[in-house]
Amino acid sequence: MLDSLTRRLAGILTGLRGKGRLTEDDVAEMLREVRVALLEADVNFAVAKSFIAKVKEKAVGEDIFGSLTADQTIIKIVKDELTEMLGTETPKFNYNPSPPTVILMCGLQGSGKTTTTAKLAKWLVSQGKKPMLAACDVQRPAAIKQLEVLGESIDVPVFSKIDGSSPVQIAKEALARCKHLMNDVLIVDTAGRLQVDEALMKELQQIYEVTNPSEVFLVLDSTTGQEAVNVAETFHKQVNLTGAIFTKLDGDTRGGAILSVRASTGVPVRFIGVGEQVDALDPFYPKRMAERIIGMGDIMGIIERAELVIDKDEASDIESKMMTGSLDFNDMLQTFRMMKKMGPMKNLLKMVPGLATAIPEEAFDKINEKDTGRIEAIILSMTPKERTNPDIINGSRRKRIAAGSGTTVEEVNNLLKQFYGSRRGMKQMMQMQKKMSKRGRR
Repeated sequence: MLDSLTRRLAGILTGLRGKGRLTEDDVAEMLREVRVALLEADVNFAVAKSFIAKVKEKAVGEDIFGSLTADQTIIKIVKDELTEMLGTETPKFNYNPSPPTVILMCGLQGSGKTTTTAKLAKWLVSQGKKPMLAACDVQRPAAIKQLEVLGESIDVPVFSKIDGSSPVQIAKEALARCKHLMNDVLIVDTAGRLQVDEALMKELQQIYEVTNPSEVFLVLDSTTGQEAVNVAETFHKQVNLTGAIFTKLDGDTRGGAILSVRASTGVPVRFIGVGEQVDALDPFYPKRMAERIIGMGDIMGIIERAELVIDKDEASDIESKMMTGSLDFNDMLQTFRMMKKMGPMKNLLKMVPGLATAIPEEAFDKINEKDTGRIEAIILSMTPKERTNPDIINGSRRKRIAAGSGTTVEEVNNLLKQFYGSRRGMKQMMQMQKKMSKRGRR
């Protein structure tokens, strides 16, 4: 997810730290590199141009040149402007005070709309809601069956008809059925097309009129780049979109459209799809995404996932250690075991501060879920003293650990390197956040 941009920006900003005092030429060169990085990530040209202008204006206004903390100020300005570009805060879910709340799902064929509909239902269940799904994509009979199968897998009822009824009639009957069963949310899956056409929009508008939705979500494929922004603009002109959901972000290293859609259309990003499983849908938090893009990780994202599989005391303890960079191998072992329940290891590791940029992308691509078993074996082959104080692990100890775990010394060395890189990254980010916080209070 935005891996290329994260690595480019992290490299650019790290370069600033090495310069000490900054000149106007330093900042101008940095902004040129940031602009290229944004464009290479498929960010809209006008959005990138506006972003650079705002950063430059604020940098000049802060009177940073010649200051020893200039690099920290620039990083804060970049983070703040990224947050502003992404939408500052995610709007609260607009529940109808008189249930059911109707959510209209729209998008082009192939965007992952039907799967996302089920994912959203799963998320709503986790929020204590009782959703129902309405299969209104009669253009593609397979979509009806797909939604029924998905609904059964998450124990959510699906209203469907295959008697030739129109999508508008199905939506109308689904709403009546939802009220009768006292379900408090109705999610309507509408038809998609290979491209936006008049028939699609007319049908969508009619369904909109008969259901009066509280939320209208456009599902966008992040791998389509700037075309996603064009699609969003077209749909927004026809129906009052309240949010966008980006899919396939786990498989797209550029993902620049997610940075452009709100700035170009005013439509906020509400959720992001991060995998194929029905629970792989996350609410979108602009500030967290901005911090993640510049290499600061997403500790809160990890903690929230952790709280789903461990109790609050354990989550709080891990959060505290992450924030202070005081993790040891006992904590790492506990974290890996916990991570198995939290989603793909590759995605989670990239949320750790400093780790996404410390480890080469090709190394992430080679991550296999089975590798965690080898990591556990290495850690379990350490003595309790070694797990608590990794600094004592010298050459002979590494050989013994490798022999005891059935791995190689190189694998042990790599794990230690990753451990120290992660811990160092956490400490640096914590120090930076403290300094930024102090500057913000002045």
